[in-house]
Amino acid sequence: MKVTVSVFGRFHAFNLAEQLFKQDALNKLITSYPAFEVVKYGIPGDKVTSLPVCELINRGWNKVQPIMKNCCNAEYLIAEFYDRLASMRFDQVDIVTGWTFSFLHTLRKAKSMGAITIVERGSSHILSQMNILKEEYNTYGIKPRLAHPKLIEKELLEYKEADYISIPSSFVKRTFLDKNFPKEKLIHVPYGVNLDDFSQIPKEDNIFRIIHCGGINIRKGVHYLLQAFYELRLPDAELWIIGSMNKEMLPIFKKYDNGKVFHKGPYRQNKLYKYYSQGSVFVIMSIEEGLAMVQPQAMACGLPVICTTNSGGEDIIRHGKDGFIIPIRDVEALKDKILYLYKNPEICKAMGQSAKQRVSNGFTWEDYGTKMIEAYKQCLQNKTSTNNAQHNS
Repeated sequence: MKVTVSVFGRFHAFNLAEQLFKQDALNKLITSYPAFEVVKYGIPGDKVTSLPVCELINRGWNKVQPIMKNCCNAEYLIAEFYDRLASMRFDQVDIVTGWTFSFLHTLRKAKSMGAITIVERGSSHILSQMNILKEEYNTYGIKPRLAHPKLIEKELLEYKEADYISIPSSFVKRTFLDKNFPKEKLIHVPYGVNLDDFSQIPKEDNIFRIIHCGGINIRKGVHYLLQAFYELRLPDAELWIIGSMNKEMLPIFKKYDNGKVFHKGPYRQNKLYKYYSQGSVFVIMSIEEGLAMVQPQAMACGLPVICTTNSGGEDIIRHGKDGFIIPIRDVEALKDKILYLYKNPEICKAMGQSAKQRVSNGFTWEDYGTKMIEAYKQCLQNKTSTNNAQHNS
């Protein structure tokens, strides 16, 4: 079995490609990242086709003034440019998998060459995602930052034309099934964690510390965490928010500033364990997310996790054992769970150790790779069975 992976950017594609290479299943990784960045993930240079001009254009566009972005949305054109270049860069293989927005032309070329095509979708169904984000942003009177309409149209075509869609969580699966998407076309495998980069080190103080890591924006539900922490007014407690902050969050941070909220980072992935390990509990209140990879990272560092039903956490976190899963937007439920762990430090520590064991045995990137390869083998078996049935008929 030989697999080609195409990704505009990085996401978890490099982890997937690394695992495929380890099991002699990787034909090629096509990416907008330069090859010298890819080889850091253990993928040999001769297995990499780099299209760095796409990355340069994209990053350059992201730095232009907002007034220019209001006049012209280049997101679709850049993704389309990458897709068309990638579609001309692969050989005949068994499977071609690629990320949404930048895979339509590639998958069509792959299908014409007889390959099985698999779309990687890391978030909920695009229409479900757009609806919930519009609803949330409108609640706060903020102009939503949504995908270009042509990208949405393109992604829906990718869903329709691909043989399978790979998804990371039960939450994402529900959004596809709600849209009457065929269950048999979904490959459901949760993401993993690199235990070499994420491990627990001793905590240096006795402060009850809540950690959030990731994008600091409306989609991540950081505003609900800020509100809950502000209203709890816990003595000897801190909230560390790690990541890049969107401007939309500045007035919300100001509103809930009680002197105990600290904006940290962003930091490189291999440095995050130092900050996770100084926490008592990890909280992510995402209103929409496929599977936030910061959750298994925090668990590997010995933290219990409080997450929402829309974070993908339910596929890894056992409610009441490794943490808690609560409804989106439920500040009172969040306050209740934080207060419970605050008042019961021994239970908090025990849940953190349970979380650590949980991800160490079944949710590493090696585990993810094994599950994905088994899924790919099943796809090939299904194709063989279908071809045989058609031949016999």
